[in-house]
Amino acid sequence: MPTPADYDTPATGATLWRGDRPVSDQGENVCVIGAGASGLCAVKNLREQGFGVDCYERETGVGGAWNWRHDRSPVYATTHLVSSKPFSQYPDFPMPDSWPDYPHHGQVLAYLERYADHFELRRHIWFGTEVVRVEPADGGRWDVTTRSAGGSGAERTQRYAAVVVANGHNWSPRMPEYEGLSDFTGQVIHASAYHDATQLRGRRVLVVGGGNTGCDIAVEAAQQAVRCWHSTRRGYWYPPKFLFGRPLDQIHARAVALRLPLRLRQWIFHLVLRLTVGDLTRFGLPVPDHRMYETHPIVNSQLVYYAGHGALIPVPDVARFRRHSVELVDGREIDPDLVVLATGYQPRFEFLDGQLLDAGADGRPQLYLHAFARNRPTLAVVGLLEADSGIFPLVHWQSVAIARWLRTRLADPAAAAVLQARIDSEAGASWHEADVADSPRHWFEVSHLTYLRALQSTLDSLEVPAR
Repeated sequence: MPTPADYDTPATGATLWRGDRPVSDQGENVCVIGAGASGLCAVKNLREQGFGVDCYERETGVGGAWNWRHDRSPVYATTHLVSSKPFSQYPDFPMPDSWPDYPHHGQVLAYLERYADHFELRRHIWFGTEVVRVEPADGGRWDVTTRSAGGSGAERTQRYAAVVVANGHNWSPRMPEYEGLSDFTGQVIHASAYHDATQLRGRRVLVVGGGNTGCDIAVEAAQQAVRCWHSTRRGYWYPPKFLFGRPLDQIHARAVALRLPLRLRQWIFHLVLRLTVGDLTRFGLPVPDHRMYETHPIVNSQLVYYAGHGALIPVPDVARFRRHSVELVDGREIDPDLVVLATGYQPRFEFLDGQLLDAGADGRPQLYLHAFARNRPTLAVVGLLEADSGIFPLVHWQSVAIARWLRTRLADPAAAAVLQARIDSEAGASWHEADVADSPRHWFEVSHLTYLRALQSTLDSLEVPAR
């Protein structure tokens, strides 16, 4: 395993003091927290704007959520992308032509490792190092305290000109509260603890949650478990991964490129799904209570198939747990011995006071473009997105905007002040063309084209002087 000696070490600047703690001044260097898909992209684009960068990663390798070896990774054995290859790759680093339309998680990790090597990013990353605290300092700067991952070793504090947070938002499980859950004698796990189908084999399984992960696990349970129930609070659309022989997101992108109005696109897709998938109620699935694109898209070719074969039993929301059974809101009782809660994740910034991101009691940050903090021009978040396409292209342009913003602040304060006014006034605005459902699952939902246009407008306002 590489050691810190193999990487550029943070420059040893003047020693400052924060109370009784020594602080090493890192000048105009920027701190990036996390070396997953978003953090790597941030390091690369900050370096291209001429910034010195120190990236801290608590794990021993790159990849973040896509590195299944990491403790916090939500990846399970059969995880594949739900966005197709053209919408899942960085614009300046294409995936291999030989790869399938929907790459496996192992291929995604290999892709991120190649990206890090191609742009020589590892030399800027401190692996096995966790960030303990990020605190504001004088002049818009930040004191970042780190230590060896696992809590051992002495803490070290360094002062940076800016901080870019890229610690991900799919690692802290959102655990629902149910009456009687503590007395239930069966096994209850969050989807983050699901790794492969051996955990389902021979069990009576209840999967709670209608997102892509919940649907994937329910399909695997339909194949492996003695009995499988799938509980959702509402009805959803279940478009297949391929439509007319092409990946679904490519069909959607073609409709968007033709500038078809949202309502017309919704009508067309509803018609196509009725013709291809059919009436969902025939399979015991509830009628969707929304139009297409008004919730985060679920892309699954098999859930309706297994429901139609009786191997997957759709059921409504859980009302309460009993000692040996689960009561549903319609009064039925079922008797699973394994419950998988695919109930999503809570964004967490353990090292940062939530008020710095305008986070309310629910933990939801209020940011411009889900990236720029109000009244904190040297603090940004990258990758805090859910989209109707792949995330990597959005993260690329998001981190380009952050890097150019930090450069413009140094080179053209007047231009930066104009954008800062927009950041302060529009933080928390929606970047989705439809009215999405009001739920934590959709806090960071964006329409990729709407969002890219907003990013382009931001980039157009940033003059990047020659260095």
